[in-house]
Amino acid sequence: MQLKPKVPTTGYVDGAWWPRSRDLAAELPALLAVLAVRPGRIERVTYNLTTWQPVGGRLPLDGQVIRLEGFLSQQADTVTVSGQGRQRLTLLVVPPETPPEAAHEVLMRASQRGNDDPVAALLAFDRPDRFSPA
Repeated sequence: MQLKPKVPTTGYVDGAWWPRSRDLAAELPALLAVLAVRPGRIERVTYNLTTWQPVGGRLPLDGQVIRLEGFLSQQADTVTVSGQGRQRLTLLVVPPETPPEAAHEVLMRASQRGNDDPVAALLAFDRPDRFSPA
């Protein structure tokens, strides 16, 4: 997982995450443990229903319950983590089957200060010229 520096928000995502599977309930605990410092106490995670295996509406974690809400309208390949005081982070989800080198490039590009590439452009790692230095 990589996040943009803590500066005014730009672009479509605040960083990127490369989970090992499409099992959201299994993948979230590790992600949320790392993210807790950024949006504060995490209360809610939203995701695209077609991108993940079915999951219940609540995830017990470290003595609290995180609400999990899936939407067909949420941008595919993103998750949004909301914390106290309406703070939130939208993360690009790098598909688990992505080759490691391409995943690393996507993580780094999505987390660059000022990056405003849309999700589809960030995931266009099949283009040979996509990751050449700007």
